[in-house]
Amino acid sequence: MQAESGLEAALEAFLAALERERRASPHTLAAYRRDLAQLKAFVEVARPNAKTPSDIDVMVLRRWLAELTKTHATASIARKIAAVRAFYRHLLKRGAVKHSPAAALVLPRVRRKLPTVLNVDAAASVVETAGRASDGDDAAALRDRALLELLYSSGLRVSEIVSLDLGSVDVASAEARVIGKGNKERRVPIGSTALAALERYLVVRPELDTSGSQAIFLTARGARVTVRFVQRLVKRAGMLGAGRSDVHPHALRHTCATHMLEGGADLRSIQEMLGHASLATTQRYTHVSMDRILRVYDEAHPLARGKRP
Repeated sequence: MQAESGLEAALEAFLAALERERRASPHTLAAYRRDLAQLKAFVEVARPNAKTPSDIDVMVLRRWLAELTKTHATASIARKIAAVRAFYRHLLKRGAVKHSPAAALVLPRVRRKLPTVLNVDAAASVVETAGRASDGDDAAALRDRALLELLYSSGLRVSEIVSLDLGSVDVASAEARVIGKGNKERRVPIGSTALAALERYLVVRPELDTSGSQAIFLTARGARVTVRFVQRLVKRAGMLGAGRSDVHPHALRHTCATHMLEGGADLRSIQEMLGHASLATTQRYTHVSMDRILRVYDEAHPLARGKRP
């Protein structure tokens, strides 16, 4: 089955490069693998004589998308188009194809959902929950408090915070060095409250370190904390601290950015801090802020009440 092996090999090489060169998250890799596997399955039926990615043309891709519209949401289709475009960009870069049939595909217009953002009081309650969950001064409680403070203070991605090593943080300059998407390194500031929480944790961290690990945040068994560990911690803190079930690590990142914007930070600075490749990604926080302004206006202005849907 030379046809299958040729396309299959190209797909696997792309996914490997995505993980190695762009440091894509496991979630992104899994999504791309599913999307491209769906395309491969469709091609095997619609164009059985296709031997390589070059044998797939734009008409096949459009037929595939037409089928998807029967069962998939617009956002899902947009993601699949993005996956195919990235696949062919990878092939073009390496000279494996002469042109990309995916370049002619038009992304459907997707209404972007506003990110989950906490107000200042709720954010403070969430990060303070770790200290209230136990006696507040044992190693696990201090670790959780430092981790939550750092997520909110510096707007780190969950994958970035679990990857932090002891050498990644400069306490003297109050900043952390992180490796983000695309294997790009950046330095992010650490607020004074988060820094104090981190210093308190580092004093007792040896109690958790059973194997000489370089990871900053360790489990009770001395292993590096995982993404799932942080997700569970934040979800629990959201319920205990703010009574909300929709709080996740990225919500604290969104909250950090929104509070910075409302405090007067410019978009470029926020973009640099968060490690966004595009300013357009950062600009969505202006919509969040405007949404808040409108709610405050509706609640505060006597002639505005009840007039806005």
